Amino acid sequence: NMMKQDILKKLSDDNNGYLFTAEVIRNGISKTYLAKFVKKNEYERVAHGIYAAPDIWPDELYLLQKTNPKVIFSGETALYIQGLTDREYRRIEVVVPRGYNAVHLRKKNIKVKSVKKELYELGKTVAESSYGNQIAVYDKERVICEAIIDRKKMDVQMFQTAVKEYMSDSNRKLQILVQYAEKLGVRDEVMKYVEVLA
Repeated sequence: NMMKQDILKKLSDDNNGYLFTAEVIRNGISKTYLAKFVKKNEYERVAHGIYAAPDIWPDELYLLQKTNPKVIFSGETALYIQGLTDREYRRIEVVVPRGYNAVHLRKKNIKVKSVKKELYELGKTVAESSYGNQIAVYDKERVICEAIIDRKKMDVQMFQTAVKEYMSDSNRKLQILVQYAEKLGVRDEVMKYVEVLA
């Protein structure tokens, strides 16, 4: 059946080489047909209900996001996604809303921070992973506030680079940075950096 095959190829192309069982079923294609297509075209099962085309590099952040839609990338992971550091993060860091059961994430050695609802949404945005997939991450302002909060735990070089990069970014939004700093209770600390660098 050409049509089913075409639908699967299109879904795969639209998702940068991934097929999601749930989406395939929504398009009226059975799991049995999907299994045949996957086998014939050498797709690899990369997560529960997710298959990747043979020619793509598995995008771990995107897969994590797809299997855990509530996670927002934060910390060093977000600094990297937002281009505020060129140093690859040592482990994935995410924020989840308070009450979210993150045991399975911690088992994967992911650093999880749970925060109250109003802070969870603060500065949430969408950016591209290194592989060009859309993922949820905090904006530069929130990421810089978080870096200032965690500066004692961070690598000094990485911290300084991030703040410098941010301050020299023509799209920086200092008013928003200060608003976030107030909500996160670090206005004075953040102002120190703004006054030195602005």
